[in-house]
Amino acid sequence: MNGHDLPRVRGFKFSARSAGIKKSGRLDLALIFSEVPATCAGVFTTNKVMAAPLVVSAPRIRQGRCQAVLINSGNANACTGEQGLRDALRCGALTAQALGIAEDLVAVASTGVIGVPLPMVKFEQHIPLLPAQLEGNAAGQVAEAIRTTDAFSKTSWCQGQVQGQPYQVLGIAKGAGMIHPNMATMLAYVVTDARVDPVYLDRCLRRAVDCSFNAITVDGDTSTNDMVLALANGQAGTVEINENSAAGDEFAALLKEILVDLAKMIVRDGEGATKVVQILVRGAVQTADAVQVARSVATSNLVKTAFFGEDANWGRIIAAVGYSGVEVDPARIDISFDEVPVVRNGIGTGKDLETQAGEVLKKAEFQVCIDLHLGSAEGVYYTSDLNYDYIKINADYRT
Repeated sequence: MNGHDLPRVRGFKFSARSAGIKKSGRLDLALIFSEVPATCAGVFTTNKVMAAPLVVSAPRIRQGRCQAVLINSGNANACTGEQGLRDALRCGALTAQALGIAEDLVAVASTGVIGVPLPMVKFEQHIPLLPAQLEGNAAGQVAEAIRTTDAFSKTSWCQGQVQGQPYQVLGIAKGAGMIHPNMATMLAYVVTDARVDPVYLDRCLRRAVDCSFNAITVDGDTSTNDMVLALANGQAGTVEINENSAAGDEFAALLKEILVDLAKMIVRDGEGATKVVQILVRGAVQTADAVQVARSVATSNLVKTAFFGEDANWGRIIAAVGYSGVEVDPARIDISFDEVPVVRNGIGTGKDLETQAGEVLKKAEFQVCIDLHLGSAEGVYYTSDLNYDYIKINADYRT
């Protein structure tokens, strides 16, 4: 479930402030805090230019314990050299001191403009004020504070059970542009009061990221600051969830559900996007082939502009299939928009069905199904349309 009526997750508190990092004066500094050290797992950008907060935080998260996450928007603290590293470490130290916890239990994250040093005077002033504002029902403020070009804040939650004992899972994310796998220009945080084995939490998170944040694209860019963290503090009193427990599969499914929900919100936002499109590839020899074909179609600017123009231009889609690098048989390919077939055995089905497909493209969300008829493997990608607003937003982003 998503929305702003968010549940309390036992043992987790949240706060946010306007520290003047954003020119707008909106919320831009946030804190997620667990009353006890939590089991944690993380996935980080694969961009070789990694922002200072990730250089600081990634080794801490790999230790498997985290109690606090400090996040700022408006400044990425990326490409800021040794000073950027010192500033990221200082932010972590200030947070630890304010909370009375060890520094290695603090993760720091930043998002915003690249190449500008952090305004540390503002961090020195405002970080010590965050703990006094911590509330169990303030997750929505954190979601608001981490926005940059996002048109709306992004949250999702659900509830699970272990032997009749309920637990909550809550997700918060930001992202709209520079969105592409491995991961995107995005931050995401999942907190749960379930008790989860750290190895299993890491495995579940990576699998969920692969079919959510690593299966979306808006513009083909991969950021310097991407981070997905999961924290499990066990305060619901459940028995441990692990790979061998009966509740393990349910937890993995819930985590995947939340991340897919957040990922689709990022695509829906898409800096001016008007459509969310699921690219489903069936009938591949292996899953990797299906994903590669889906990615090729999802990242095609010609396909994405056709979506914006509500033009059922299947020629652009089959061309993207053909140059994907996967061996395909053109005479076997079928393409449908939702339930409307526009290509059968590599040949168009005619103007009448193409006109019906054009009506499908008027919807805010629809599916393009491509069946290769070569095997039984499937792959999915989520993409958006590409339109005028994307160019306007990104042309003057720094101003």
